[in-house]
Parts: sequence; C-alpha cells; structure tokens
Amino acid sequence: MNETNRNMILAIVLSVVVIFGWQFFVAGPQLERAQRQAQIAAEQAAAANPGIATTTTTPSAPASGTATTPAETPATDTPVSFADRASAIAATSRVAIDTPAVVGSINLRGGRLDDLQLKKYTETIAKDSPIITLLSPSGAPNAYYVEQGWAAANGTTQVPDATTVWTVEGDAKLTPTTPVVLSWNNGNGLVFRRTFAVDENYLFTVTQSIENSSGSDVALFPYSRIVREGTPHVSNFFVQHEGPLGVLGSNNLVSKKYSDMQNDKQIRLDNTTGWLGFGDKYWATAVIADPTQQINAQFTYLRNNNRDEYQTSFVETNPIVVATGGTAEDHSYVFAGAKEEAVIATYESSLKLDRLELLIDWGWFHFLTKPMFYLLRFLNGILGNFGLAMLALTVIVKLVFFPLANRSYASMAAMRRVQPEMKSIQERFKEDRAGQQQAMMELYKREKINPLAGCWPILVQIPVFFALYTVIFISLEMRHAPFFGWIQDLAAQDPTNVFTLFGLIPWNPTSLPLVGSLLHLGIWPLIMGVTMWVQMRLNPPPPDPTQAMIFNWMPVIFTFMLGSFPAGLVIYWSWNNFLSICQQYFIMKRHGADVDLFGNILTSLGLRKTPKPTT
Repeated sequence: MNETNRNMILAIVLSVVVIFGWQFFVAGPQLERAQRQAQIAAEQAAAANPGIATTTTTPSAPASGTATTPAETPATDTPVSFADRASAIAATSRVAIDTPAVVGSINLRGGRLDDLQLKKYTETIAKDSPIITLLSPSGAPNAYYVEQGWAAANGTTQVPDATTVWTVEGDAKLTPTTPVVLSWNNGNGLVFRRTFAVDENYLFTVTQSIENSSGSDVALFPYSRIVREGTPHVSNFFVQHEGPLGVLGSNNLVSKKYSDMQNDKQIRLDNTTGWLGFGDKYWATAVIADPTQQINAQFTYLRNNNRDEYQTSFVETNPIVVATGGTAEDHSYVFAGAKEEAVIATYESSLKLDRLELLIDWGWFHFLTKPMFYLLRFLNGILGNFGLAMLALTVIVKLVFFPLANRSYASMAAMRRVQPEMKSIQERFKEDRAGQQQAMMELYKREKINPLAGCWPILVQIPVFFALYTVIFISLEMRHAPFFGWIQDLAAQDPTNVFTLFGLIPWNPTSLPLVGSLLHLGIWPLIMGVTMWVQMRLNPPPPDPTQAMIFNWMPVIFTFMLGSFPAGLVIYWSWNNFLSICQQYFIMKRHGADVDLFGNILTSLGLRKTPKPTT
C-alpha cells in the first residue's frame, strides 16, 4: 500500500466517521427526541389524570411488622410554577448552607436540598459573571433537587412527605463544622429527624432517624432520589455521556440518555447496591446508598403538569423495623458538585464507594484516558498553564510513538524510492493483473519493503489519539483555562470569526438558517486547516483526479467542522499537525526520499505543472 492510497483511505474513513457521527449522535437523536416527545404528549393528554405524577403503590407489610417486600418511592408533589428561581426560593422557609465550595439552602418544606450554587465556578469568564447554579426548587425554571424520606411498609403509617414543614433543632446554618438537624412529629407517636452534614467540597451525609412511642412496631423503607424538571440542554457529543447514570452492583454502569428515558418510562433494578444520579458535562449529582445496604434502584420518566420530569432514586430493599419505645436510623450520601477527579477519587476510597469515578466519563479508552489526564494535570503543575501542558503532552505522545512513526515514514520513503519501478510495472502489465501483482511482490521482496508497514503504526496510534481527544474535551480543568492572546477559555470556541472580519462587522452569521452553524471560523481553525493542508502536501499530488479532489477538500471540510469546537481541541490539532509535518519531513529526508514540499505546494496551487511519472 503506497502512501497516496493509504492517505486517501484514511481521509475517506475520517470523512465517513465524521458525517456518520454527526447524523447518528446529533441530528438523528434530535429528530427522534422531538418525535418521542410528541408521542408522549399525546398519550398523557388521553390519560385520566394528566397533571398528577404517580408511581406503583407501595406494597403492604405483613401484620407481624417484619416486612421484606420491596417498596417504591412515593410520588412527588404537584409543583407550583414560579417566574424565576429567586421567587421559588423566597416562597419557603430555609436553612442556609455555606462551605468553601458551595452556597445555598435547605427547604424546610419537604426537607429538600434544592438550592445549591458552586462558589469556585462561574458561568462565563467575565468578571461579573454569576457562579454556577446546580440545584433549584421545584416549580422554578429548570428545577433540580434532592430529597430523602420514608415509605410506610403497611401503607397507613403517617410519614413526612414533600409537603411536610420541618422544624430546625439547634444550629440554623449548615457548614462543614455545624450539621443541621430537622425534626417533625406526626402526632401519633413517631418523631422523625433528618440530619444534614457537609464536608468542604461536595459531599452531604444525610442521617434519617425515628423515635417510636406509638405503642406498636413500625416498618419503614428509607429512600433517596434526585428529581429534574424539564429536559436539560446537552452537548449530545459521542465522547461524553450526559444524562441519568449509576453504578448498581452486578449491573455495573447504567447510563441513559434523556430521550431513552422518555421511551422507557421506568427502569427498575432490584436487590442491588451502589449509587445513581445525573451527569452533566462538568457537574454531577448522585444519591449514594450505604455500601452495606441492598437497594431497589429506579430510573423514571414522568409527564407532570405538562412538563418532563426525570427521577433517579433508590429505596432500601429491606425495611427498618422500629420497636415501640425504640429508635432507629439510616445513613446515605449525596454528591452535588463539580466533577473534580481528585475529590471524587477521595470519596470513593475513603467511603468504599463502588466506582464513583464513573461520574466522569473517561470514554472507550479509559485505560489510556486517565493516565493522560494525570500527566496533563502534572504538567500543568509545572508549567502553570493548561494550554502549555496540552502542547507538552502532545510532544510526549509523539516521542513515545517515535519508533513507530520512524518505521512508518521509513516505509513511505522506501515506497517513494521504488515509485518509478512500480509505475513501470503497472505499464508493462496493464492488462495482466496477476502478473502485475507477482512483479510487485518480487519488487517488495528484492527491496525488503513491507507495504503494510506504513499502516500499522497509524492504526496503533488511533486509540491514543481518541483518548487524548477525550481528555481535552471532558476535562473540567480546561474549562475557563486561559491560553495566550485572544484565547481566554480553552473549553470555548475561538471567539474570532473571519465572517465578521474578526469583529469589524457587527452581525452574527451563525444565526442564519441552515448554514449558520458553519459560519463561525476563527483564527485557530484557519491555522488548523492550513497545517492540515501543508501536511498533505508532503506527498506529491496524486495523478488520479478523484484522489486529488479529496486531498484538496479535506482540509476545507475539517476547518469548517472544527470552527465551533473548543479552542483547546483546535489548538491541539494544529500543534499535532505541525509536529507531524516536521517529523515526517526529517524522517523521510533521513531515509533518502526526495521531499519537495514547496514544489508540491506550488503544484497544488496550480503554479507548477504536475510532473509526469518516471517510467
């Protein structure tokens, strides 16, 4: 396989992968989601009580009070709509939360954690940008909250629900050093307490306790859940999952798209262990059971008050039986915050949690992605800039694969040396394919050339390329990380645009229908396109017009496609192209190949005639 054919095949494969990926992972799911939403809306309109969310009735316990029948979480309340988040927060009494990492409040109505913002992260790089809002109360736009509770085994015990107003005991502010205790008396001999504790990062410990002076034993199932009202906007990019997910014992990682949930309605996994919640690109929430407890886990989609509602929840498989005159308690955890790898790893090891690291989607090549991330973080500690760390990481990867690249380019050089002989064989055996193949094999054997040697090193490097690509795309550390010049956020697209003459024309071409998404083309995407084009010019223009057309258009297509990509990815790709140009040029020259880069560029631009093949 000569270098021209190999490069043509790779170019075609990349084009097909990109086009198919866009259709399959972006355009297709968007159309499918719209169709499903329309179907679900029609079904809900035909239901008898379209405005009330319900779940399966909790099974009754045996009279002995030793019920072991699994229960389900009760239904959420019908929310009241508020114009904005601030109005929803002001409508109820609350207990403040203040830690080095988060600020917010606990809603005394329902005892919910439904107001949380992340102190260390802002929405944009502007100095006056608000901090990230993670949780919001029910009824507010994009409501997102966590709650715990009890499900009565016999269906008659009065337990606190979403409308219960709790009383604060002692400290009225939750900090890392001052837990908050909420209490509620059902008036029939049961006193419920809910204690919230929080560390300096993103972990809440929730302890639910019961005092029983009712005169009879009671059996209750503890539960925890996260509710998300409305379908959130997601990147819908194939390298990272955004949506419901969890690690549930032998079921391993369970991850669902929001569109999957609309179709499935409910997924239930009984008699398991672990955690479940929601993952966004940089943030996540999870309710985490005590590792020693068996749970029934559920992923649920509801249509509540004409709005989408998603739930991830668990209820303990076996009830807690509280003898009369006795007390009992249950522990669980809530993670709500940024997907900081070091913080999540600490929780996993210290609390013996099952694969909590999978809150971060490390991708298909996680065995490569994670080491690359650790190296990137280490290099940033030395260089003080994630952009420079990324460039240094690319150099290290190039050095690791230098022997393979050397073999690949040496093979290309050898193929180029015998190119005249190959052309001669093709002419002599034009009508005899079998004879042509035999003559080619004899030529390869005589010159000690392996025609596949140039392909295998590239194939080996593909997983490494995608792993590095994934690290750059998902890393929280890249978000709002500055590079140099006009790039002040490696996770955002290049802010410059050639179609506005780099800001001189006051209009937004991306708002145009159909083609608008392609009309953001900054300086770094242009640099990437030029370096890609120059790299292809290392080889003479192919004599076949179709191949030449593919080579000429590939850099243009990729330039426009990467125009809206995060700047960090585009800078990485440009730098990788530049290193590849230098590497290929010097290796091929060292092996005696005549690399006429400047001449090939002139030929491609039509400033020099294509030389005739030597026969």
